[in-house]
Amino acid sequence: MNTSHIKFIIKSLVVGVLLLVAGGLLYWLFAASRWDWIAKYLPLLVKGLWLTLLLWVLSCILGMILAIPIGLVQVTGPRWLAAIAHGFCTVIRGTPLLLQLWLIYYGLGSLFPQIGMIYPEFKNDFTWLIRLDAFWYALLAFTLSFAGYEGEIMRGAFLGVPRGELEAARAFGMSPWKVLTRVWFPRAVRLVLPTLAGEVVLQLKATPLAMTVTVMDLAGVVRNRITQDTYIVYEPLMLLAVIYMCLTFLTVWIFSFIEKRVPQKR
Repeated sequence: MNTSHIKFIIKSLVVGVLLLVAGGLLYWLFAASRWDWIAKYLPLLVKGLWLTLLLWVLSCILGMILAIPIGLVQVTGPRWLAAIAHGFCTVIRGTPLLLQLWLIYYGLGSLFPQIGMIYPEFKNDFTWLIRLDAFWYALLAFTLSFAGYEGEIMRGAFLGVPRGELEAARAFGMSPWKVLTRVWFPRAVRLVLPTLAGEVVLQLKATPLAMTVTVMDLAGVVRNRITQDTYIVYEPLMLLAVIYMCLTFLTVWIFSFIEKRVPQKR
């Protein structure tokens, strides 16, 4: 028996095992599992999915807006401001997101009610309801976390732009603002796109942590409502996994689509 036959047998065994696993999983999903609870909890699932998407998209956008100046100031200075930006990134990257979320929610969240007890007029404006909503604390924590990681990535991207391109832009008489907006920043974005896709996916996978501070996102609905009300565990978790996988594949496809249409060379 030659090597090609052995490889064919091994590949056939692997394919057979995978087909058996996939067939067993499909049988369990459609025949041996319960899905009658979906109709009852569908409105909650839709609302939870909306909160998850809102938390994910807003935290990525706001975090990226913060990350750009954080990365730029570490490259251009001044030195004291670069030290603050570097310290912020070090703290964010050195502590777990769950700890940051708890510190913001239980720390800052407990501060506003105490101020309201001392100064009752503090409760008179509409922002009082916003201060008490756990979603905004989760959004703040996720935004700062994303900004800390992306700030370091943007710093590397700004440093990765060839200095010759910047010097050529200055030689053409461009102002510092035009050099930044027309040459330096666009080139840095091109460099950071592959890494940014992975960071956005990781941000999506981190959103279930929000349920630990009473945010009823998709994971919170599955864990704190469906499984506790119905005592059904595996089916809701499988549905949750499928939804997150679909969102991940969609995100990867979008970034791949963008990368293919963004020229890598000027």
